[in-house]
Amino acid sequence: MNSDWYKNAIIYQVDTAYFFDANNDGTGDLGGVAKHLDYLRGLGATAIWLTPFYLTPFRDDGYDVEDHLQVDPRFGDVADMVMLLEEAEELGLRVIIELVLQHTSSEHRWFQEARKDRNSPYRNYYLWADEPPEHDDPPMFPGVEKSVWSWDDAAGQFYRHMFYHHEPDLNLACPQVIKEIERVIVYWLRLGVSGFRLDAASHMVKQAGGGDIKGGFHLLNHLRDFVSVRRPETILLGEVDVPPRQYCDYFGENDRLHMLLSFALNKHMFLSFARKDARPLAKAIAGLPLPPSRACLANWLRNHDELDLEDLTPAEKRDVIEAFGPAEEMHVYQRGLRRRLATMFDNDMQRIAVAYAVLFSLPGTPIIRYGDEIGMGENLDLAERNAVRTPMQWDGTANAGFSQAAADELIAPVITRGPNRSRLVNVSRSQIEERSLLHLISRMARTRLGCKAIGSGAWRVLETKIPAVLAIRYDGDGETLLMVANLSDKKAQVEVGEADIERLTELLADKEYAKSGMLKAPASFPVNGYGYRWFTLTLRSA
Repeated sequence: MNSDWYKNAIIYQVDTAYFFDANNDGTGDLGGVAKHLDYLRGLGATAIWLTPFYLTPFRDDGYDVEDHLQVDPRFGDVADMVMLLEEAEELGLRVIIELVLQHTSSEHRWFQEARKDRNSPYRNYYLWADEPPEHDDPPMFPGVEKSVWSWDDAAGQFYRHMFYHHEPDLNLACPQVIKEIERVIVYWLRLGVSGFRLDAASHMVKQAGGGDIKGGFHLLNHLRDFVSVRRPETILLGEVDVPPRQYCDYFGENDRLHMLLSFALNKHMFLSFARKDARPLAKAIAGLPLPPSRACLANWLRNHDELDLEDLTPAEKRDVIEAFGPAEEMHVYQRGLRRRLATMFDNDMQRIAVAYAVLFSLPGTPIIRYGDEIGMGENLDLAERNAVRTPMQWDGTANAGFSQAAADELIAPVITRGPNRSRLVNVSRSQIEERSLLHLISRMARTRLGCKAIGSGAWRVLETKIPAVLAIRYDGDGETLLMVANLSDKKAQVEVGEADIERLTELLADKEYAKSGMLKAPASFPVNGYGYRWFTLTLRSA
């Protein structure tokens, strides 16, 4: 039993609705995910993260849950989920599902009952007010929602919603709500999931504390205890967009979250990419607190939401937007970009490759977004974040091999125009082409799985005196690693003068360098523009 499996994993994020349509009704489903598990295993993934498949009106991509204990018919049924879990286990793939408990859909039975009567037992499941408080958080979607409070005629009160008005916030300080959450967790644990992603985890904590974050961390302690007693290998992965100095509050002392999505690294990674300067990212890495022994960070390049640029300075935000989202239609929520990875890098294979090399080099566990491994693009004709939620491009046939349904019945249109159109960018073509992005990322992922020190060791950013070059050293789990990446288009000569290094043995590189293989320390070696080199280090005997 490997209770720390998540610290040396490659997680692949699957949007259930857009991945593959097994019953040809136009919507991706659980049966479609199951059908392509071997593809994910071949890529090098060891776990999949499924976006919501629960009963839903689907006004927010399934994050508006109507019933956490039902599979929405458009995605299949419980038997389909059981078969997916069974087949994933046979392939050695773990399955992480969403635990969307900061809010529900307004169509959820709890909310409908709560609206009817102030004396309903469900009334206390949500947050109500006769008058909204004078000071509260701004809405999560500025420009779409004006306030986090909306009036409900049936209830005769205002209700709180951090996100959309059709997603009322749960009262996580209510003991009955916690009991409902326990029922949901036990149900899916019994079916065999390996982890839960806590959507909007920092907001959950605040709501559990009655508006006070510090007073709400007991919720994470409770959830950790609850899953650990029943299935010790189960993980809690939290969506927590807070400054790194607060990470320790969410990890606790190995008694809260197992994993935390590091928005700070994500933002500064794109700042470094935009400036072709590794120093912003190096500074962010150096500023990370060391997680407790049973915890780690999770990192990604792009996900199912916008590229969030909050917390960057105005000048930093401007640099990222000028580099990766210069057109107004690429912006969303006054804080981010609604673009896919490949298009942000102008489909430049070298730049995309070094971005992945950086991702796989960061402290923690990497997450790959479906379709990014083949270079899919976005559809800016779709509203808000839906721009980055389009059908997976499996081949060059009609509907990109996603579905046999009529094109106008698809959950979202396939990308058929531009350099990222499905006829040019698809899995089938990528598998045939020896030097495709798919093969490159697959090789990188499999190599990364052998680098256990990244998940469980201590890290240190090394000074190279070259602004564009990022060099991270890892020590732990019986190995020492050096990961080097050049974020500029100019070749660099890197010197490593660590006194305890005897030699460097190359693990992976963007090309076969003339002196690849083994280098003696002190070492000086070239790295191409947008190049990368990974080494295992042999240390001098004490």
